[in-house]
Amino acid sequence: MITDAHGRAFRNLRISLTAACNYACTYCVPDGKRLLPARAELSARDMVRAVSLLIDVAGIDKLRITGGEPLLSPKLDAFLPQVMRLPLKDVGLTTNGQLLARKAELLVRSGLKRINVSLDTLDGARFRNIARTGDLDSVLAGIDAVAAAGMKVKINMVPMRTANRDQILPMLDFCLDRGFELRYIELMKMGHLNGNTQFQRDFVGMDEILELIDSRYEFARTDAPFDSTAVRFDIPGRGTFGIIANESEPFCSSCTRLRLSSNGRLYGCLSNARSHDITPILESADDEARPALAAILTRALQDKQPLRFSGEVTVMKFIGG
Repeated sequence: MITDAHGRAFRNLRISLTAACNYACTYCVPDGKRLLPARAELSARDMVRAVSLLIDVAGIDKLRITGGEPLLSPKLDAFLPQVMRLPLKDVGLTTNGQLLARKAELLVRSGLKRINVSLDTLDGARFRNIARTGDLDSVLAGIDAVAAAGMKVKINMVPMRTANRDQILPMLDFCLDRGFELRYIELMKMGHLNGNTQFQRDFVGMDEILELIDSRYEFARTDAPFDSTAVRFDIPGRGTFGIIANESEPFCSSCTRLRLSSNGRLYGCLSNARSHDITPILESADDEARPALAAILTRALQDKQPLRFSGEVTVMKFIGG
């Protein structure tokens, strides 16, 4: 196992199927333009090969499929069934849900058990203001479809003071009523929000979120896995919720995440723009590819922040945030 001075190793891979996205969320892109595919994006075959090598060399045992928006990618149909046959303990997918209803059959048929849907409000007009496009009813229909098929659903919400702070409780009610776990994600200093006044204006921290929830529910903090990004809470008799408290309670010291962009670059840390090209390795034989990849992973581990996220100009959607 490849480890760093803090004892961290890569165990959790997040792979971006495509940099393209059909939304242009205000906390992701500054100008309202939808993100496009990156140049020379990897094929489905190369992506499966990359995951297989990372399992062998790094000991990756968890995979999350992201984007951009992964359901947009024409590679999904070929990639998903193949990657589901690899020796992984857990495979999940994160989506904005706009295409979820039409892709639900593929996801279920592949054997996928877990899905995260990014949803910041239950108000249709507010939804379009944040995403700058899309249709809330389509997202809700997609969520219903995968839930009815037995898939475990988590909802990701980014609370923002000027956009959806008043949705913190309605979103929790919605999830508790349906047996979903809601994850509140603190706004991150990524892309245009790094050094921008919008971050300071819109940031809503864990203490404020918990104060709002405390006005309606009794809850208690529960244990979470060592490398979990979320602080988890239990509401007795109702369900659970989590907070990814990147600013309030940083988790860098236990981070096991590695990211592979759609154009074949490995990122060891969201808070470091340095990346490592693995495309030449994917054409090599295993006996050449493994030591070359091990050397890259050693360097990528050194890119991690020791204690807390410090911000980065990279747009998260490009690297499978």
